[in-house]
Amino acid sequence: MKQSEIIEFSTDELQEKLGSLKKSYNDLKMAHAITPLEVPMQLRALRRDVARLATELTKRELQSL
Repeated sequence: MKQSEIIEFSTDELQEKLGSLKKSYNDLKMAHAITPLEVPMQLRALRRDVARLATELTKRELQSL
């Protein structure tokens, strides 16, 4: 997910997307612990997407103050 796509989301959409991505990341991480994933780079991509969304939410919270 690119930063330009993230900026277009509303705050509610960001929070919803962040929750679903965190859940996906945790599920994938647990699956990887049991049996190795074919493409372990998925973990890195999801983790970075979560960070991008969290950063944008924090940025918006700080701007509203």
